[in-house]
Amino acid sequence: MISYWKCKEGFNEINQWKSGCWIKVTNPTAEELSLLRERFAIPLDFIHDAQDIEERPRVDHEDNWMLVFIRVPRKHIDEDGETQFTTTPLVVLIRDDVFITVSFYDNEVLDDFITWSRRRRLNATKGYDLLLTLLLSTSVWYLKYLKQMNTMLNAAEERIEKKMDNDELLRMMGLGKFLIYFITSLKGNATVMARLKMRLRSLPHDEDLLEDVEIEMQQALDTASIYSNILEQQQETYSSVIGNNLNRIMKTLTIVTILLMVPTVIAGYYGMNVPNGMENWPYGFPFAIAVSVVLMACCYLFMRHSKFFK
Repeated sequence: MISYWKCKEGFNEINQWKSGCWIKVTNPTAEELSLLRERFAIPLDFIHDAQDIEERPRVDHEDNWMLVFIRVPRKHIDEDGETQFTTTPLVVLIRDDVFITVSFYDNEVLDDFITWSRRRRLNATKGYDLLLTLLLSTSVWYLKYLKQMNTMLNAAEERIEKKMDNDELLRMMGLGKFLIYFITSLKGNATVMARLKMRLRSLPHDEDLLEDVEIEMQQALDTASIYSNILEQQQETYSSVIGNNLNRIMKTLTIVTILLMVPTVIAGYYGMNVPNGMENWPYGFPFAIAVSVVLMACCYLFMRHSKFFK
């Protein structure tokens, strides 16, 4: 789908392209890409790269176009009802008074950016300043999703403290995977930002906006790294707790096995098919039971005295 947006007290949709407007392309068809190619002579090879979910952030130039790949955060609900976080590529094309964004995956960043621009009543945001504003909005959304991850992490931690459940441990492992996605994408965006900063030195742009983008992007990267380190330490702690619980269970089973071995040995000797002096004694069986109990008590006291239970 192709839509055209003009910035006047926020972005508002218009019917056709005008100089300096934003061309927002979402999940385009082959016909729509051909239309863009004929109208604006965009490099389609670069656009097709955006279909690759693993495409890395980068900056490139081709036929007077500045081509910028960034990765934006995305949240969706899977078929099991679980919240999933990932990142998807967004390509930005800039040439003279033409500004185009192309995304083959749905995300909340662009729609929220439009709503935010109306709330802030932005005016005349175009070109490189629009690119920087999109990067700023992307970093803010990374922070929003990181806060949601932290809330999910705290909830899972509380449930695990009550009951060590495999589902909660797997959910925490999933959050760790999402954080790795975010950290990798933010590092790539930071690299793009560093290259853009060098290129924008000789181009008109808002220096304060550029600084705000750098601050927000670094904050998002630091936050993701902190959450990832905390989650890693928690997983190591839970692994130690599980190991200690397993050791206690094995120790208990060992004690029970040793104690049960005593009457087993006595019953084995007593039940042998050979004369033992007690086969005709009316108190032979009670005597064997009594000896078993006494020896078990002695073994128990010995293990307790030797601090075997600690």
